[in-house]
Amino acid sequence: MSAPSISPAGLAGRHGLDLDAASVRVEEAGLDYRVAFARDIDGAEWVLRIPRRPDVSAKLAEEQRILAFVAPRLSTAVPRWEVCSEELIAYRRLPGSPGLTLDGSGQPVWHVEPSSPEFAAALGRLIAELQALDIEAARTAGIPASSMSEIRTRWRADLKRVGAEFEIASHLLASWQTWLDDDALWSERTAFTHGELYAAHVLIEDPSRIVGVLDWTTAKVGDPAADFTYQHMMGPAAFDATVAAYLDAGGVPLPHLAERCAALAAAAPLVYGLFALQTRDPQHRAAAAALLLPAE
Repeated sequence: MSAPSISPAGLAGRHGLDLDAASVRVEEAGLDYRVAFARDIDGAEWVLRIPRRPDVSAKLAEEQRILAFVAPRLSTAVPRWEVCSEELIAYRRLPGSPGLTLDGSGQPVWHVEPSSPEFAAALGRLIAELQALDIEAARTAGIPASSMSEIRTRWRADLKRVGAEFEIASHLLASWQTWLDDDALWSERTAFTHGELYAAHVLIEDPSRIVGVLDWTTAKVGDPAADFTYQHMMGPAAFDATVAAYLDAGGVPLPHLAERCAALAAAAPLVYGLFALQTRDPQHRAAAAALLLPAE
């Protein structure tokens, strides 16, 4: 892993990439990666991803397999890594601009209106394209794949693990147990999913055209509701427009989709508790504890 004192430009130089140090702009907000944007001495623009922890670097081979699988199968661009090591990933910047970025203080800056009909429709078409990918081909390519029964069992185990380490508010525990026990919310169909599909991870040229998709770390064959969850959080109009576009583009109807998305969103404190246990970071642990047992 890279030492914190090494600059992104210095780190890139160690990997044969000659950057203009004055052009480097760093975003620190990511939980798993520091991200930097820069130009090389010939003027080409690059994106640098710097893993924060060894467990992040351990998943690089898996993400490479994911990118190799989706790149020739999607109409949108995905990163093509030209540098890949335990301390640095680098690729040429893709066309388009993120729909969401963070300012210098870490506050979100929206570059697209997530509830706009144009963006909602573009997102629905993208999800339909993702979920049309052949899941057997994905498995053969080494993409992580689980049945819905396995996913449900894993959620139960995750809840037990977090509950052994943190105190969980009774209302959260009851809500999650109700979700896990409700057969109607666990349709057997799986699909290829990005896993964190929202404005920050898509590149747009106008609200109706998504030209690239970033950050494939969480992609897998799994719960098809996952890629609708962030849009569900944007409100019913945005969600309904996305689902309508998904169906118009040939997407398979998903039973109880709104309820499933709401349940996945409500499980965020549980997911963060797992992340805190994985990182063993005291700050993340304290933040997770506050989410799992909020003050009255």
